[in-house]
Amino acid sequence: MNAISQAQRAYSAAAAPTRTPRGIEYEAVARITKNLRTAAEKGRDGFPDLARALHENRRLWDIFAVDAADPANPLPRELKARLFYLAEFTRHHTSKVLAREDDVSPLLDINASIMAGLRGEVT
Repeated sequence: MNAISQAQRAYSAAAAPTRTPRGIEYEAVARITKNLRTAAEKGRDGFPDLARALHENRRLWDIFAVDAADPANPLPRELKARLFYLAEFTRHHTSKVLAREDDVSPLLDINASIMAGLRGEVT
């Protein structure tokens, strides 16, 4: 390796864009939503993958609920209440999907709305 390539490697990490908390949240929701959609599209054969994706989604929404319930969270009270409600709905609906009593589409819709909000889009 020559000096130029070593210098490029050393400084390439510094040139990487800074990720914001909002961007990190968006990436997490987008990844989990993609996993949910991909697993759901497999049908019955994809149920183990769907169960894993549902668990991952429920963990994410548990994190959102804990964060929304934190008194130090600066979000408006009404928005925190909505997020907490969505977390509860997600928990309940996930149980229905796992019991094969309902489908995953409401969870996909909720996550898509959250991603739109994180991008600053009005839905």
